[in-house]
Amino acid sequence: MSLFLGLSGLIDRFSDLIGKLVRWLILGSVLISAGNAIIRKIFDVSSNSWLEIQWYLFAGVFMLGAGYAFLRNVHVRIDFVSSKMSRRTNAIIDSLGIVFVLTPLCLILIDLSWPLFTNAWSTGEMSSNAGGLIRWPVFLLMPVGFAFLLLQGVSELIKRLAFLTGAIPEPHSMEAHKSDEELLAEELALEAEQKAAGAK
Repeated sequence: MSLFLGLSGLIDRFSDLIGKLVRWLILGSVLISAGNAIIRKIFDVSSNSWLEIQWYLFAGVFMLGAGYAFLRNVHVRIDFVSSKMSRRTNAIIDSLGIVFVLTPLCLILIDLSWPLFTNAWSTGEMSSNAGGLIRWPVFLLMPVGFAFLLLQGVSELIKRLAFLTGAIPEPHSMEAHKSDEELLAEELALEAEQKAAGAK
C-alpha cells in the first residue's frame, strides 16, 4: 500500500501544481476582459478574438481545475447528508462513486472529445465569428481536463482504500485540505466556545 500512497502523493502534487497554474488563467481573463472593455469605450475598437480568448481562458479554468477541486475537496457534495455519516461510510460511498461514476464518465468524455480535437487540429478549424480564433486549443481542454480529473480520482481512490484498510488514519483530502471558509468557521466556533467557557 505504501507504493500506491506514494503514487497518490505524486498525483496530488501534480494536481496542486496545475491548480496553482490555472489561477493565472483567471488573472489573464480578467485583464483581457478589462482591457478589451476600456479599448472599446475609448477607441470604439473591438475584436472577436479578444472575446474568444476570454472564453478559452475561462474554459481552461474549469476543465483543467477540476482535478485540483477534487484534491481540495471543494467539489459539490451534499454536506448535510455526509456530515451525519461516519468517515468510514463516507469513504465507502466515495470509493464506489469514483469507481462506478467518475471513472466511466471521464473515460466516456475523453473518448467522445478526443475526435473533436483531432478533427479541429487536422482541418485547422477556425471560429465562425469574424476575426475569431482557431478551435483546437479549446477542444484539447476537454480530453486533457477529464484526464486530469480521472488521474486525481485514482489518487482519491487510493487514499479512501488506504483509510478503509487502516493504512492511514483518514483520507487526506477529506480533512487536510479544508477551504479557507471552513478554517475560518472552525476558528470562529472555537473563539465562541472559549468566550462561553470564560463567561461561566
